[in-house]
Amino acid sequence: MDYRPLGRTGVSVSRLCLGAMMLGTFGNSDHEESAKIIHRALDAGINFIDTADFYSAGESEEIVGKALAGGRRENVVLATKVGLPFGEDPNHRGTSRRWITEAVEGSLRRLGTDWIDLYQVHRLDPATDVDETLGVLSDLVHAGKIRAFGASTVPASEIVEAQWTAERRGRERFRTEQPPYSLLARAVEYDVLPTCRRHGMGVLSYSPLAGGWLSGRYRKGGEIGGPGSVVRQSRFAALYDATSAANAAKLDAADALGALADEAGLTLVQLAIAFVTRHPAVTSAIVGPRTMEHLESYLAADDIDLPTDVLDRIDEIVPPGHTVNVTDNMWGTATTALEATARRR
Repeated sequence: MDYRPLGRTGVSVSRLCLGAMMLGTFGNSDHEESAKIIHRALDAGINFIDTADFYSAGESEEIVGKALAGGRRENVVLATKVGLPFGEDPNHRGTSRRWITEAVEGSLRRLGTDWIDLYQVHRLDPATDVDETLGVLSDLVHAGKIRAFGASTVPASEIVEAQWTAERRGRERFRTEQPPYSLLARAVEYDVLPTCRRHGMGVLSYSPLAGGWLSGRYRKGGEIGGPGSVVRQSRFAALYDATSAANAAKLDAADALGALADEAGLTLVQLAIAFVTRHPAVTSAIVGPRTMEHLESYLAADDIDLPTDVLDRIDEIVPPGHTVNVTDNMWGTATTALEATARRR
């Protein structure tokens, strides 16, 4: 397993990061099997695990904590997130000092640890001053409860604003960004990834298989079955609607990429993950297995280097900086300017 510097934190992490979103009722509710998946990943050389309090309402963190008990915690760079709704209380979400101060204690308890290596804002809250968020996160660093902090799915302009605010206000700064990035969603190449490089930020890209569209399951003439998890099927049904023109375009691209992978002697999973990890701004690609079979297919992508001719063919299918279905960019705060209340009309 290849290890890379996590931005300028001085910490080294594996090229593949184990995402724990699918461990728990959101995906695999068998705690014992989930622990085996985590242990297999660690044995394969992965030293980086990413979870969130939002995943299965904290169950994912509990599973990770139990799997790391007994001496494995010290060798793992552990990341979790805060910000998405945690229950029905309107103040149990967002990035206020009030909520983050409370939420970190819950994550520490569920993870069974005294510190979190990387604490990430799941989404920046437009209702909260970014200085408020940076202030409480800085205090948690100084208290030793977290080692560093980052953010997820932040547009380039807001990354720059947060860096500027940290410098002017004497705060600790965002050390990492976690954007969606795949063969089908390349918009971050345009400005997010270059911005992260300029500011020395590590990048943990998520959804390298584009929500399963690059798993090899979807080819022309076949059925678009959606995710394997019942919970995800209900939550994300629209993302797999076969009548959608945007999804039809994704199917065309996924089919062409699958054919290219076949020609290169690779699986589409290997092609997809190798493409993401090859970008010079990307530190680690988050892979989120629901089963041991999924994990093994991801591990098979390690150490694959795509030749120039294959990369050129990829650019012909999905041009650089282009996302086939713009909703896959997932930039919630970036779309607020397009909402009716923010427009002249």
